[in-house]
Amino acid sequence: MKKITKVLYISQEIFPYLPESELSNMGRYLPQAVQDRGRETRTFMPKFGAVNERRNQLHEVIRLSGMNLIIDDTDHPLIIKVASIQSARMQVYFIDNDDYFHRKNTIADENGEEYQDNDERTIFFVRGVMETVKKLRWTPDVIHCQGWMTALAPLYIKKAYNDDPFFKHSKVVYSIFNDDFKNPFRDLFAERLLLEGIEKKHVVQVKDKIIDFVALSKLAIDYSDAVIQSSPVVNQKVLDYIASENVKFLPFQSGDDYADAYVQFYDSL
Repeated sequence: MKKITKVLYISQEIFPYLPESELSNMGRYLPQAVQDRGRETRTFMPKFGAVNERRNQLHEVIRLSGMNLIIDDTDHPLIIKVASIQSARMQVYFIDNDDYFHRKNTIADENGEEYQDNDERTIFFVRGVMETVKKLRWTPDVIHCQGWMTALAPLYIKKAYNDDPFFKHSKVVYSIFNDDFKNPFRDLFAERLLLEGIEKKHVVQVKDKIIDFVALSKLAIDYSDAVIQSSPVVNQKVLDYIASENVKFLPFQSGDDYADAYVQFYDSL
């Protein structure tokens, strides 16, 4: 069994930048645990407006910022910020953009209404991570995606970036959490996904369908090398799909030794 050495974490939430939750705690403590086991890690999350830049000492990385990403024929500047969790000796990179992330909340407003452009926000976030990792000139062995806002990463890695030397041999792991969103994405989502290397046949899970949590999860699973159940209870339709597709799967791991199971799972890929 080959020992992996570099793990890229793409996380929707990380504590202490956002309040404690199942997802944010995993985003915080899993990379540290894997790092403590002798592996090199990099971690990314969206720079939601709820992240307090001053308290958490975020600063822009000028050499990584400055690129524009085109989504739906519109240019959106990519801004990269970074902060450190000193106790974990861990840096966190933030994907930022004035149009998508300068709001007081994360995926929903103060009334609990999910933002209509969450579909575009997830496209921008994932593509921003890919481009930034290339600029860092850092080649991950495993890319672990956590939270539905990372669900497009497997598609982009396996299709749009499949010939890129930075990702060509990377294995992609997708974690399923109990974090279903309520409002389906807009009808043009499948068209907005198209990029060099991504054709309509690659997005059949979200083409001419209701693009809900289950559909988005299926798309992520289709292009992942393996899937982990990271919540004790998750959407049963997603679990049924994993079973039907015979995907390499790690069931929920409880207890303090979950990181050992995750690292062994990475190595098995």
